[in-house]
Amino acid sequence: MSKTKYDRQLRIWGEVGQAALEEASICLLNCGPTGSEALKNLVLGGVGSITIVDGSKVELGDLGNNFMVDERSVGQSKAKSTCAFLQELNDSVKAKFVEESPDALIMTSPSFFSQFTLVIATQLVEDSMVKLDRICREANVKVVFVRSYGLAGLVRVSVKEHTIIDSKPDHFLDDLRLNNPWPELYSFVETIDLNVSDHIAHKHIPYVVILVKMADEWTKSHSGNLPSTREEKKEFKDFVKSKMISMDEDNYKEAIEAAFKVFAPRGISSEIQQICNDTCAEPSSNSSDFWVMVAALKEFVSNEGDGEAPLEGSIPDMTSSTEHYINLQKIYLAKAEADFLVMEKRVKNILKRIGRDPSSISKPTIKSFCKNARKLKVCRYRMVEDEFSNPSVTEIQKCLADEDYSGAMGFYVLLRAVDRFTANYNKFPGQFDGGMDEDISRLKTTALSLLADLGCNGSVLPDDLINEMCRFGASELHVVAAFVGGIASQEVIKLVTKQFVPMLGTYIFNGIDHKSQLLTL
Repeated sequence: MSKTKYDRQLRIWGEVGQAALEEASICLLNCGPTGSEALKNLVLGGVGSITIVDGSKVELGDLGNNFMVDERSVGQSKAKSTCAFLQELNDSVKAKFVEESPDALIMTSPSFFSQFTLVIATQLVEDSMVKLDRICREANVKVVFVRSYGLAGLVRVSVKEHTIIDSKPDHFLDDLRLNNPWPELYSFVETIDLNVSDHIAHKHIPYVVILVKMADEWTKSHSGNLPSTREEKKEFKDFVKSKMISMDEDNYKEAIEAAFKVFAPRGISSEIQQICNDTCAEPSSNSSDFWVMVAALKEFVSNEGDGEAPLEGSIPDMTSSTEHYINLQKIYLAKAEADFLVMEKRVKNILKRIGRDPSSISKPTIKSFCKNARKLKVCRYRMVEDEFSNPSVTEIQKCLADEDYSGAMGFYVLLRAVDRFTANYNKFPGQFDGGMDEDISRLKTTALSLLADLGCNGSVLPDDLINEMCRFGASELHVVAAFVGGIASQEVIKLVTKQFVPMLGTYIFNGIDHKSQLLTL
């Protein structure tokens, strides 16, 4: 049933990703338009269970910006009405609601949050954000903070550590090892003669064979070095071109186009080296599966891998005779399998060493790790409290002075200033009719005092931006809420499936200039 139902998304994050979604338990704080839109996307995606926390009642004004309530809901519990509407979208999702103010729940029942995989906290003021972040860090629960405020939006992920095996990068070099062939590949390449007289055979030699042979010839005449300078790279391509018999040889054209794969540095990237050198890569009994496998990878690279990660095992399409292509495929698959078996043995040994069940990490998990060993990612996020009390002053000043980023940073500062304003005056600026000029003046003073507290004395914000912030009156516009909620649900899916890389930093949507930007504070 779910395979047909979720067919399109299964093509993106696969059955493992879908299973993670279906096991996830998501809590939403405040089900205004921003929260409802974020949760709607997850319900449609087939998340396991949702719990909505909101203590307010549906008012007439909610009908203008929230599709999850209607006329019959007016005066009813907003959490209950939204829950019922969302349940209609996907009846396989378990849905519950709690009629209580999220701020009150954060204060009185911190243990409530430990039951969830992830909390989507929408429209919280600064004080509640800080408290919730602290609670969730201690309980090891992921948080995504989301806010829409007039034409501005904010999304901020907070989790102590998030490790990703399948990061699905947009562009990544095929793992062909043309610059570092292993013995079996080298032996196979040696059996093929590039100077074969049969024209048909010549134009069906796969480019992998051509490049391994040419790279080998090159290194023999260049003291064992591969092309490194611009001139040498051009010379190498010309060298490959010189072996063409006629201009219609697509295999040689492919070889020239793929020549850059020969120039790629050998061994693991600096990013993977950094992960291997991380203190967490020294495993202990409470290490996560990810770090146990990283410890095994570190051993593999230093020993059997000879500086390389386990081979991925797949080859791209290329012009080739069927026989050559199948033989190549077998060689790559056999090497990948051999590397996996070595890794599996190392993982089991490490598990035994740290007093864990040697079979506690499954074969498919280790296999997936080996396949993606060059694409691992580790994301660590600052606590919200740290960012708020001790942000990077140079970054704030740089962004305020940069024409491209001044709008995003201005909104970031003002979103924090409106929370201070509310704490002082018990209302958001421009929230009620009348007194707009006074609110503008008060917000300006509050923003300047906040900038001074952040160590940015002398920095100012444009009057137009302050005026707009007051004009917003803390309203949630449906079009902004839908967009920002969509961004938030995308981040939730990345965190839950442990695929793709979540945003590092604070995301600001600037609806005035139509810009989306990440601030690293």
